[in-house]
Amino acid sequence: MRVLGAMSECRYSCESAWETRAWMNDIIHFLTPYFPLINAHVVNFFKDRLWENVNAEWIHCLRKEPVPNLLLVPSGLVQDQWPASLKEFILKLRSMVFCQNQADINVALPGIKMTSLNSVLAQGMNAKKRHEVEVLSAVVNTVADSVRAHAIVDVGAGQGYLAQVLAFQYQHPVLAIDACSHHGKVTDARAERIRKHYTSQMVKSGSGMRSLNVPKTITCHVLSIDTLKTLVETSLPGDDVERSRLKGENQEDQGQLDWLSDANKKPSTVLAGLHACGDLSVTMLKTFLECKDVKAVVSIGCCYNLLSEEWINDGESQCGFPMSCALRSTGLSLGKSARDLACQSAERWRSLDTHAGIHNFELHAFRAAFQMVLSNYYPEVMMNTPSIGRKGKALRRRHQSRSAMRQNFPPVVPLESETEGIFGSASEIVALPSEIPSNERAGCEGIKSDDKFLHFENFCQSGLSHLGIKHSHDINLQGTWKEAEPFADLIGPYWTLRAALGPLLETLILLDRLLFLQEQGSVLEAYLLPIFDPTISPRNVAIIAKKIDED
Repeated sequence: MRVLGAMSECRYSCESAWETRAWMNDIIHFLTPYFPLINAHVVNFFKDRLWENVNAEWIHCLRKEPVPNLLLVPSGLVQDQWPASLKEFILKLRSMVFCQNQADINVALPGIKMTSLNSVLAQGMNAKKRHEVEVLSAVVNTVADSVRAHAIVDVGAGQGYLAQVLAFQYQHPVLAIDACSHHGKVTDARAERIRKHYTSQMVKSGSGMRSLNVPKTITCHVLSIDTLKTLVETSLPGDDVERSRLKGENQEDQGQLDWLSDANKKPSTVLAGLHACGDLSVTMLKTFLECKDVKAVVSIGCCYNLLSEEWINDGESQCGFPMSCALRSTGLSLGKSARDLACQSAERWRSLDTHAGIHNFELHAFRAAFQMVLSNYYPEVMMNTPSIGRKGKALRRRHQSRSAMRQNFPPVVPLESETEGIFGSASEIVALPSEIPSNERAGCEGIKSDDKFLHFENFCQSGLSHLGIKHSHDINLQGTWKEAEPFADLIGPYWTLRAALGPLLETLILLDRLLFLQEQGSVLEAYLLPIFDPTISPRNVAIIAKKIDED
């Protein structure tokens, strides 16, 4: 009987700048030989015979493994009979990954007041968003109280869920900033409904009227530190109309809003961000350092694929990665493929069932074979067509939902946030049938052999139509598929090895951000804290930093 090897625990620490640098250096040393695998464009899997660039013994071994075992590899689980070098690779890798198991918040932040959201505040939230907002609002509230903050700025506020909980439940003045004007309108409308509910409840209870904080919304593209600094420094005090809105029905109880009436008093502020995309999370950290009014920051990043890596201003780094002086001095650049890979989640892989895993591998095999079609017959399309990214996300979900209802098959969860290539995620192109036999081998064996070409043909026709190309009968799709099919079962092992590197790349990005703060010296307190359940919200690590009061 096969026995799964135990997952190694991280033996590193990042409590000091020295320890963080040492951890990062070991990660870079480990990753360097694998950058060809990291930077590969998997849509070129068949075209460039990418499996030949991976240890042949590893590929041969993983080719025999059932999909459930492959889905556990990114979590650090290995089989005892695997080659020693493969086991060493996986276990060494996992030993350097930042542990993202949800922290005991009560221990990490003594005195935190975790409160469940009522039905009014939680309206419109799915389970994931409710979990995130419920936990993060309590964390931000605790941090804000610890630095005696007068206000909170929600950066990348979206539809204002976090801002509204901080305002109505925790009674903080809040500024909600988002680049989308529609989000601002939704936030305002939702906040007004919540305000009316609380006002009505106070009237009915006869408990007297108290001040109600209503988030102030601003629509703005925060593209620089100066922009965010200006918003923090000029937008929070507000005018008489805004003060009236914030104070709600009661004109007597000033409460915590006294700061609004003192034009000469600058409010101390906390910056908060729930999955602020790409460089926006970086801008928050830099603004925290440069703006004296900002006393603390709580940032949970995401969308590492959107980080910039350009160098401007005569060598001064204004980019999203790397941030720390130590990492900038190495000249390291990840590139988009590596940043895409950092969005991988071992927890999501582990939660996939066998059918979903097979289905994903099949989609990626079809997508890679479709790339051969484009290369052979439409090379100009490959040169000139930009990536469409996740443009088809909503359409994909509708297709999967309809397919699940018709065939009683669970919707597929994509294995990556964004698949490389000109076409975006393979599953954006066509909904594949869900009749998966009991065969659980890796790769593209879920669909019966006789049907594979028909599904690939449909995939290609849908793909060409999506690109605005009229299908031509001169294209030898059958020949293309026959060329790719013998190697289709290698997609699973190849994806697995790449996915295992994703959490380590995310660790490097997180440590770089932490070290950037630690390099400022003893004037700051900064640490990483995984505050969400990673099976619910994989991007769960908060960077929490506070300026130390010299008094």
